[in-house]
Amino acid sequence: MTMQAGGIFRAGVTRMAILPLAALLALPGCVAINVTDNGSTASADAEAHHDYLEANSYAVSADPMGDVDAALARAAERDTRMLLVMGGNWCHDSRALAGWLETERFAALIEDHYELVFVNIGLPQTGDGHNLDIAARFGVDNIEGTPNLLVVTPEGLLVNRDTATSWRNAASRSEDAIYDELVELAHRPALIEPVEGIEIAQ
Repeated sequence: MTMQAGGIFRAGVTRMAILPLAALLALPGCVAINVTDNGSTASADAEAHHDYLEANSYAVSADPMGDVDAALARAAERDTRMLLVMGGNWCHDSRALAGWLETERFAALIEDHYELVFVNIGLPQTGDGHNLDIAARFGVDNIEGTPNLLVVTPEGLLVNRDTATSWRNAASRSEDAIYDELVELAHRPALIEPVEGIEIAQ
């Protein structure tokens, strides 16, 4: 079961894609997928020891943009920010990040500062990405891997343009490093960037 913003729980949906070995080797981030003896795919780190939990939080939604709009509305009501995590259940880095976010320590931080929403984006590494228009809505047009983490104000301003697509090593990051960055992003001022055709009064 996975925790959504607002305390809603739902089961994650796992979808695996079987890809040629050459394509897997070319993937940036999350490349640890093996073909098992019975022909199915599995994460290469499935039996390896690691110090993080995993969660399959990237369920396929009938209306992912609507989920984002709802999270922004809740953020406006509570004066928080939206924590938009875009990834896939096939990706061990995505599962690791989701796993941390579901722990008690992170849940308390999210309750105080964020509205959490997960969006499944398929496999952008192979050109089979989904819902990338959601990232583009907030000015992120270069989704090349998974996961991605966007912190957005209720007004729709992206707070972490510099790091939104830098989370492809989430499984290698420490709990404290992830926590400290989310604390900083909860308080970082949102920069208003000029939009073509719109003048902002000085």
